[in-house]
Amino acid sequence: MDATCALCSWGARMIHRMDKSGQIKIAPIQSETGAALMVAHGLDPLDPESWLFIEEGRVWRDFDAVIRVGARSGGIGRLCLILWMIPRPLRNWLYARMARNRYAMFGRGDMCALPDPAFRARLLS
Repeated sequence: MDATCALCSWGARMIHRMDKSGQIKIAPIQSETGAALMVAHGLDPLDPESWLFIEEGRVWRDFDAVIRVGARSGGIGRLCLILWMIPRPLRNWLYARMARNRYAMFGRGDMCALPDPAFRARLLS
């Protein structure tokens, strides 16, 4: 996730709240781990326009990643499953538009500056 994107920071906080198991870890692209994961999957960590969720060796990207994280987190996160109803080409197009314009649409935030120690423990460096 982009730690400087307000939408991504909100998403990370939601994952932290919903994933009661604590198994989902978050790797900001600004971290060594996050940048390495982006590069390993053919993405530019300096120009992130994708979001990854890696589960048991399978890589989910963009809205598919959001959907999978929501389903995995349970509770209200399962509402993300509604996104499956949108045809994949349209989902991908919508995601790309949001990703390219995320700072203009949602502003900037800093998930790494959050004071919650339990949340900070979930971040991979």
